[in-house]
Amino acid sequence: MADSTFDIVSKVDKMEAENAVNQARKEVDQRYDFKGVGASVEWSGEKILLKATSEERVKAVLDVVQSKFIKRGISLKSLDSGEPYASGKEFRIEIALKDGISQENAKKIGKMIRDEAPKSVKSQIQGDELRVSSKSRDDLQETIRLLKAADLDVDLQFVNFR
Repeated sequence: MADSTFDIVSKVDKMEAENAVNQARKEVDQRYDFKGVGASVEWSGEKILLKATSEERVKAVLDVVQSKFIKRGISLKSLDSGEPYASGKEFRIEIALKDGISQENAKKIGKMIRDEAPKSVKSQIQGDELRVSSKSRDDLQETIRLLKAADLDVDLQFVNFR
């Protein structure tokens, strides 16, 4: 019998992210407490740039953006938010979307699978994802439960379960 496998990936749906940014932009444009503070949300495909005239306002804009991402089903672990910094007369926050599993996190996940998952389960790093295989589908499902319960700093999806 052939091995059963699944892939562990960390991807962000670009359309959902863009929709979340557009919703946040509309809310920031319409909300009364953001009038006259130069609050804005800009999306450049890879990065999101938040602007406002004070540090508190730019943090409030960040809160709006994060709430829209949660409503669209995108984990906040997928966002890499920077600290507010001054740029001229305004404060800015840059947010990058994390796409793919870094080598460091992939090694951490692989070690967790070796140490805590059933012994028949094997994992291998393939670029920015992990392939997990075993003869037993039940062992693979147990591994998925283990990884979902783990507190990792990366948003994981489990795809191609065969």
